[in-house]
Amino acid sequence: MGRRFRDGRGRLVVPGGGGAAVTVPLEIAASYRARTRGLLGRDAVEGALLLSPAGSVHTFGMRMPIDVAYLDRGLTVLSVRTMRPGRLGLPRPRSRHVLEAGAGVMAGWGVRTGVTVSVEFETGFGPSS
Repeated sequence: MGRRFRDGRGRLVVPGGGGAAVTVPLEIAASYRARTRGLLGRDAVEGALLLSPAGSVHTFGMRMPIDVAYLDRGLTVLSVRTMRPGRLGLPRPRSRHVLEAGAGVMAGWGVRTGVTVSVEFETGFGPSS
């Protein structure tokens, strides 16, 4: 179930463990330029940023610590790490997408290893064919 995304906006949907799903504003960075820029130069992020395709990230030049979730092709979370600025994340085998957000927020959303998230696109945006 491979996915190819385009730059744009949408919502990250995290299924609730027996409760309602959590919906988070999402920015999608799929082009080389958008993935390279990522969260660099920002003091905060509203919601989350999905880098696709991506298997690893770094925090050189970042102003804030971030949560990083590595996702497989089907958007299942492989691992979640908090990274301080100036760090290089190791590539994760099977990782095809990386989700970034402010440090500490992913646990509150329910993003943890084994959870499969989904992406809802704003009108005019969506996966490319």
